[in-house]
Amino acid sequence: MATTASFTAGSAGERHSVSIAYERTGSGEPLLLLHGIGHHRQAWDPVLRILAAERDVIALDLPGFGASPGLPDGLPYDLATVAPVLGAFCEEIGVGQPHVAGNSLGGLLALELGRLKLVRSVTALSPAGFWTQGERRYAFSTLRAMRRAALSMPAPLIQRLSTRAVGRAALTSTIYARPGRRSPEAVVAETFALREATGFHQTLAVGRSVAFTDDVPGLPVTIAWGSQDRLLLRRQGIRAKQTIPGARLVRLPGCGHVPMNDDPAAVARVILDTSR
Repeated sequence: MATTASFTAGSAGERHSVSIAYERTGSGEPLLLLHGIGHHRQAWDPVLRILAAERDVIALDLPGFGASPGLPDGLPYDLATVAPVLGAFCEEIGVGQPHVAGNSLGGLLALELGRLKLVRSVTALSPAGFWTQGERRYAFSTLRAMRRAALSMPAPLIQRLSTRAVGRAALTSTIYARPGRRSPEAVVAETFALREATGFHQTLAVGRSVAFTDDVPGLPVTIAWGSQDRLLLRRQGIRAKQTIPGARLVRLPGCGHVPMNDDPAAVARVILDTSR
């Protein structure tokens, strides 16, 4: 069951009210989980039980995605705004410096939180921001096509497609290497999350100029890439390692762009090892 945290964020001269929906489970050191663009916190469900056995897990919906409302007017969806918003969220729920794991957009945000020293370790799964302009255009075009497809399909068609493995592949094979493993209910829910994401276009708009170019020294960083990532190609992991020389670069065999469902045990192990 989701809980909502409401708090103020922004510059000292201009504060805005922000609300973030989240779930919290488990015990141990706090671990923040950040999903990718167009997705929602349920992307982490396949690994939640494993992580919660050893961590106080906080899975949230980023502003403008899932059950979280969009950012108020005056707050852009860029790194310079969203990362401090996440820091303010952690303060609001009483978490000082959590470990953080993020996927795609969430991986980029996780690295930015690490750069700002707002977290104690970072696990970034196929993080955005290490692309060439051509790779970025390809990824953004693919995301827009996925969004258009989700918007164009009537709800009964989405539900019918989800009941068969081939239908689930048609809906989610861009992000999963093994889409047949995703449950019909999860596929329906994430397809609706994509079509209803109020922050989708604003996030893509600011993403045109995003490149992560800074090191993240002084804390454990793992960058993990699925060997079958079709959205952000795995060679971007080499660039990430060059940018953050102290990071551990891990290959996730047989995993796609959102690896948590493709191999929950491997992904959970990477996160737990980083957050020791």
